[in-house]
Amino acid sequence: MTDLFSIEGKTALVTGGTRGIGLMIARGFVEAGARVYVASRKADACQATQEELSKLGTCIGIPADLSSEAGCIALADEIRERESALHILVNNAGANWGARLAEYPASAMDKVLDLNVKGPFYLTRTLVPLLERSAQPGDPARVINIGSIDGIRVPGMDTFAYSTSKAAIHHLTRVMAQKLAPKVTVNAVAPGPFESKMMAETLANFGDAIVASCPMGRIGEPDDMAGVAIYLSSRAGAYLTGNVIPVDGGIATTR
Repeated sequence: MTDLFSIEGKTALVTGGTRGIGLMIARGFVEAGARVYVASRKADACQATQEELSKLGTCIGIPADLSSEAGCIALADEIRERESALHILVNNAGANWGARLAEYPASAMDKVLDLNVKGPFYLTRTLVPLLERSAQPGDPARVINIGSIDGIRVPGMDTFAYSTSKAAIHHLTRVMAQKLAPKVTVNAVAPGPFESKMMAETLANFGDAIVASCPMGRIGEPDDMAGVAIYLSSRAGAYLTGNVIPVDGGIATTR
């Protein structure tokens, strides 16, 4: 059973891996014995995360702007220069924007969709050869897209671009799962409330109400997110593809 859930020796890239959910996954991967690259727009955040996680294992930070096709290709090129194969790609980098419907700016819609939907598509497409090179019988390469329960349900806040982008990434997951099988599996994780910079203001203002609405009576912990990512990346998750897995304590799935 230890081998069944092992990702030791695998190489992973986690975008947006310097904070929030991305950092939870990156830390879990490093602690589980993977060689982990974290990408973020901010070079200082990459360096700080590299230094922090390198105390636990192997972590390399690479600055990258994934809001354009050129930025995605540049990151893929950097990984190709360093690695002959890539076992796991976690598309987590994302943005949000809140504004009332009548005031919602076109620039916000463009910014969120560019990073949350186009970015994962361009990066995955470019890294397919490197992913396929790592595939073994019974143990394909893995792509994990980070969606949201706001892509499953109608959110309570005016985050039009964000919720739309997450619904889009859920369906893109299914489409790419069909195209990339059997050498690469593609699944999505749809988190509920977790401690993160993106969620900080929401939790500060509505944290008690969110906890009260959750059947499990709490918000997500880092191990909850690391656990599902490790499962999907290990041999235990080798037969899953095209799935959207809510990790939300039952908020979206029991109402």
